[in-house]
Amino acid sequence: MLALSAEQRMIVDSLSELAETEFADDAFEWDGETPWRNVELLADRGFLGINIDEEYGGGGLSELEAILSIEVVGAVCPDTAQFLYEQQMVGPRAIEMFGTETVKERYLEPVTAGESAVAIGISEPEAGSDVKSMNTTVREEGGELVMNGEKTWVSRVRESDAAVVWTHFDEGLGTVVLDLDADGVEVQQHFTNMAGHEQTHFYIEDVVVPEENVLTRGSDGFKRQLKALNWERLGSAALANAFARNALEKALEYSEDRVQFDQAIGEFQGIEWKLADATKRLQASRALTYSAGRSAVEAGRTPDRLGTAVAKLYASETVESVVSESLQVHGANGYQQGHPLEYLYRLARGRRIAAGTDEIQKNQIAAALRRDGVPEV
Repeated sequence: MLALSAEQRMIVDSLSELAETEFADDAFEWDGETPWRNVELLADRGFLGINIDEEYGGGGLSELEAILSIEVVGAVCPDTAQFLYEQQMVGPRAIEMFGTETVKERYLEPVTAGESAVAIGISEPEAGSDVKSMNTTVREEGGELVMNGEKTWVSRVRESDAAVVWTHFDEGLGTVVLDLDADGVEVQQHFTNMAGHEQTHFYIEDVVVPEENVLTRGSDGFKRQLKALNWERLGSAALANAFARNALEKALEYSEDRVQFDQAIGEFQGIEWKLADATKRLQASRALTYSAGRSAVEAGRTPDRLGTAVAKLYASETVESVVSESLQVHGANGYQQGHPLEYLYRLARGRRIAAGTDEIQKNQIAAALRRDGVPEV
């Protein structure tokens, strides 16, 4: 059990009660749609953007509380937790960290009010993990910043006013806030991924980007953006832990209710060991995630590369294992389309790709080892 402050315990308890009373009944009924009713309720209760400054409608707390909120909500409703993760740890977080006051007011307040979202555009058809291969550019033309390029696998485009887009400047890599309704932004195709969620491929042609919408630019700025990406990865770990916890709780309940050979299946050693192994993995994953987050918050910095990569990788492996074994406990019931375990299984697989693949995390770990050696106690 993570040692929580009195304030953190109050947040966890309040969110848990809210999720159980308001989100549970239709938790697996959203069918790829954004759960706006839940989002608006979180905003009304002050739980949306919990780590965003109060000046922009947020809770003014730290990323540790944001990570906690993702797990607590995701243990009940995975789709609502996914929205929390995206809007607390990804696009809006970059805007608050690097944006001008005008940009923060314009784009963050609709998010914390539960009225809109901010997407993030990194991948391109020929550039995924290798961001230096991106072809999207921002060039100065006639005293204006003009963007051209394309982005793909972008989530939640229909619901978002803007996207944080990674791009090339003459000075090097950088990021800008792109209005998705700007002239020159054209949707090429909407995809549906394995989890049933929509992702979008769009073109950017001669779009004028206001100077104030530039978040980072040049080598120093983009290095800061890359470090900030560690918060996204810890958020992804928290989301994976949430899915694993959701699945494990369902497996435990089913193992107590399902009777075969005149006893609950949870009394058979084979099932006991599945539940024990899943609990072991989940506890270890949570410890890695919260340790990395707490250390960064207490030190007033972004999470370090090694701790983040280890937590993200372990959580991605854990959720796939825990959900798979939880589905196995359910047998044929869990294997049916529309069953919560079937949906969690599809969600779990995405965690090994999103926010940096398993392979990229291993590269990060190896690079940290070469640079610093084996971590000391």
